Amino acid sequence: MTLLKAASTVSLLTLASRVTGLVRDLLMASVFGANALTDAFNVAFRIPNLFRRLFAEGAFSQAFVPVLAASRTQNGEEATQRLIRSVATVLAWALLLTCALGVLGAPVLVWLLASGLRQNPESFDAAVLMTRWMFPYIGFMSMVALSAGVLNTWKRFAVPAATPVLLNLCMIAAAWLGAPLLAARGIEPIFAMAGGVMLGGVLQLAVQVPALHRLGLLPRIGVTWGAIRAAWNEPGVRRILALMAPALLGVGVAQVSLMINTQIASYLAPGSVTWLFYADRLMEFPTALLGVALGVVLTPQLASAKAAGDAQKYSAMLDWGLRIVVLLAVPCAVALLTFAQPLVATLFHHGKLTDGDVGQIAVALAGYGAGLLGLVAIKVLAPGYYASQDIRTPVKIAIAVLVITQLLNVALVPLLAHAGLALSIGLGALVNALWLLVGLLRRGSFVPGPGWWRYGLQVLAASALMAVFLLWATEHFAWIQMRGQSLQRVGLLTLVVMGAAAIYFGALWVGGLKLRAMLRR
Repeated sequence: MTLLKAASTVSLLTLASRVTGLVRDLLMASVFGANALTDAFNVAFRIPNLFRRLFAEGAFSQAFVPVLAASRTQNGEEATQRLIRSVATVLAWALLLTCALGVLGAPVLVWLLASGLRQNPESFDAAVLMTRWMFPYIGFMSMVALSAGVLNTWKRFAVPAATPVLLNLCMIAAAWLGAPLLAARGIEPIFAMAGGVMLGGVLQLAVQVPALHRLGLLPRIGVTWGAIRAAWNEPGVRRILALMAPALLGVGVAQVSLMINTQIASYLAPGSVTWLFYADRLMEFPTALLGVALGVVLTPQLASAKAAGDAQKYSAMLDWGLRIVVLLAVPCAVALLTFAQPLVATLFHHGKLTDGDVGQIAVALAGYGAGLLGLVAIKVLAPGYYASQDIRTPVKIAIAVLVITQLLNVALVPLLAHAGLALSIGLGALVNALWLLVGLLRRGSFVPGPGWWRYGLQVLAASALMAVFLLWATEHFAWIQMRGQSLQRVGLLTLVVMGAAAIYFGALWVGGLKLRAMLRR
């Protein structure tokens, strides 16, 4: 499977996940609005997601995938299967302990993440209760991360990319069916969402089992002390744990930044956490479709090239990935900066979400958009370090960027409120990506191919033309006033987006960019 085909497969399945996620968010915005209790749910949902990113998609995946790919290249299938069994055993028992501690410590976790919720005791208590219900979600998702690492290394990208759809479908069912049932029984409807999250976690893990079984890679979890001890002493497990130590620090830095921002938002106007959440959800569309898809495909391939000593292939894959990032992330960033209000109004302006909420979400979305190129580029640049089993360098950069981001918060939040938090994250991501790029260039790991200056000018010129069109469309049509005309607004948005895409790619074609040759290079 070529890199383009693999990345396209992951991207399309990720698109399905993001579309169902968008439907979920639209339904939640319509049913629940933006208030203190939705803030409570978003805080409670963020806690297991924070640990999931810390242990599953973060430090664990960063350490596990390169070691797994190198083991398969250098040691063969039998040794690699033994490594998978050992890792699964150690991970399962660590997760059991973590989940028990998380359920017991829910009040402390909510206070650490959003102590401002104490201003409304009902909201704080609801966040604690939902955290206790949802914390075991991290256990299911960490095992999903293990399965995904194995399947992606064996170039089976479809199942890991498709499984997030199940979480979204469960949460949609919870909002559509579960919330009215609880309301009819006098129970706060938002609690239905916690049940939807847990069911989604169970189903995501369940669908991994047949895929692993077909490859003969379904691991057996050791339950005896002897099996656990043997797994712990496996050299590959020790190597992964050694790599996870700096990775935990690096991912932890990112999560500390998120915690600080959530804390700040919890002290701002009611609804601020929710406004940022919906803006973040829209920002994650291009981040996931571009950055995550490329990172998932490139990480095991870069690790294999590094293990085989093929420096030319390694550099060429990075060059290709970065060209795709620039090609698609730059126009997406321009769209978020110039067309944020129409996007938010069309997608979220229904039910209990007010005109004022639309404006607040839109300014946060524009803040994220300022740093979208950095947010996406990190997903390609960081694997360039992980493939060499160098996690310390990205960690050092992440710590420095955390300090920079918080200094930006000091300057921007008093001026822009919650939108300042989004802009600080975006600007910090740009600094992070540039730092990672300079590091790869200095060590000679990445040697840019010819034609980058011309390519960059072509993309910028096409994006500028598209920006003029989007600014005109933003001002020319009364997007907020079309609240009761959902179909017309969706149709108009579709036409504008299609027109923007035609202008962008048409300008690239006129400028002489041979798009097909570049994609298949």
